[in-house]
Amino acid sequence: MASKLEAFAKKNGVKYFLVNFTDLSGFQRSKLVPATAIAGMEEEGAGFAGFATYLDMTPAYPDMFAVPDPDSVIQLPWKPEVAWVASDLAMEGKPVEQGPRVVLKRQLEKAKKAGYIFKTGVEAEYHLISEDGTALSDPRDTAPKPCYDQQAVMRRYDVISEICDAMIGLGWGPYQNDHEDANGQFEMNWDYADALVTADRHAFFKFMVKSISEKHGLRATFMPKPFVNLTGNGLHMHLSLWDKKGEKNVFADKKGELGMSERAYHFLGGMMKHAIGMSAITNPMVNSYKRLNAPVTLSGATWSPNTVTYGGNNRTHMVRIPDAGRFELRLADGAANGYLFAAAVLAAGMDGMENETDPGKRLDIDMYADGHKVRGAKKLPLYLIDAIREFEKSKMLRASLGEELHDAYVKIKTQEWNDYSRHLTDWERANTLDC
Repeated sequence: MASKLEAFAKKNGVKYFLVNFTDLSGFQRSKLVPATAIAGMEEEGAGFAGFATYLDMTPAYPDMFAVPDPDSVIQLPWKPEVAWVASDLAMEGKPVEQGPRVVLKRQLEKAKKAGYIFKTGVEAEYHLISEDGTALSDPRDTAPKPCYDQQAVMRRYDVISEICDAMIGLGWGPYQNDHEDANGQFEMNWDYADALVTADRHAFFKFMVKSISEKHGLRATFMPKPFVNLTGNGLHMHLSLWDKKGEKNVFADKKGELGMSERAYHFLGGMMKHAIGMSAITNPMVNSYKRLNAPVTLSGATWSPNTVTYGGNNRTHMVRIPDAGRFELRLADGAANGYLFAAAVLAAGMDGMENETDPGKRLDIDMYADGHKVRGAKKLPLYLIDAIREFEKSKMLRASLGEELHDAYVKIKTQEWNDYSRHLTDWERANTLDC
């Protein structure tokens, strides 16, 4: 069979390919493969030692191969002699069950067999900071309410426009760029697509933003809460379910409440039911919970949820219904693995539809101001270890995402929590030395 990637390289002047995969902690791994060797890699995959990444493997495991998906190939706009291609992990001829992209593809296949296509769009927030990571890159970006600040966004025009021009050239359909609620924080939006396409683009977007920022002598971070007094970096997902032809939005119903169908509300019920366990995926780092449970920031609001609630066009809830036919899930942060994020949300929603789960009452209140008046609303986890324990207990997530993925994720994230717990902080010394 002719090599699609080899043909792509000849047509576009590509000399090298980054054969890429994302591990369980969301870190991107690649091998730089010359175009002259890509045909063999396309058939057999590029070899990796799984133990050297955040996968639950040992040095005794056989070689792991990242088999590139030609449909995902993207030529680097800032370095066009190189192309990036997402891959599926395999070992001894079988899919690696803990491979995040493998898990998402299997979940999408389950949905397809049930007659559905899952479509998503993400809002990936990030900060532009100094190269050493200690401060914001723009010393003049100090306004207490900097959101949509015209001067601040134009001072970063060279970076923002280069990223946006790249997305235009790639055909992603970017439609707006803005300075976000925190000093030094930005958001860039592009068109929604099938969930796998969005997950691949999200992975590439993070790589692209970091690379172009470095090119301009800056550093980009998607860290959930990089500065204690500023709003953190969210990863809001806009989601909808479509028929198997991708032509009809099954969430949309003109006669339904807020233009949403009964199936949509059952999908929402699943997300609400499994939100606490799912938060180990959507908010995967120790630092994540300093965003979710943050006190009021400099701007006056955290813009992140801390309870499992939903409302209409109301940004103080975990789930917002901005208009007919789609939900906005505001739970996840910038550290989330885009593949596992989409897989977990789809699994929860499909479970809700299968069991006709009631999402409960819509709350048309300001949760930041009046949330304390709501009885029975479930609180999101305070710490990563709480989320891990809920994830570990979830029979649905274990069954849907696969036992190997489930157990590997719990193991790796528990190790991460234990490493953090052994760390002695300056706060502890300052407040405990004289106890």
